[in-house]
Amino acid sequence: MVSARMRQIKAKDIVRVLNDLDFVKIRQSGSHAFFLHTDGRSTIVSSHGGEDIGRGLLRRILREIQISPDDFMDML
Repeated sequence: MVSARMRQIKAKDIVRVLNDLDFVKIRQSGSHAFFLHTDGRSTIVSSHGGEDIGRGLLRRILREIQISPDDFMDML
């Protein structure tokens, strides 16, 4: 569950955390970038003109990369 202290986050901030966690951008189709980790975890991050990532999408990304919201916020 996404913590109450979660704020709106830009896609570039999510990408930075993914890179810090050793995820690699494998491909991009339009505004959707596919990231893969060597252990098999993967996720897709959409970037639409600098808009904030919604809480639902952020929750899905965190579930896919298997990181808690608190750990994610600490990495920002």
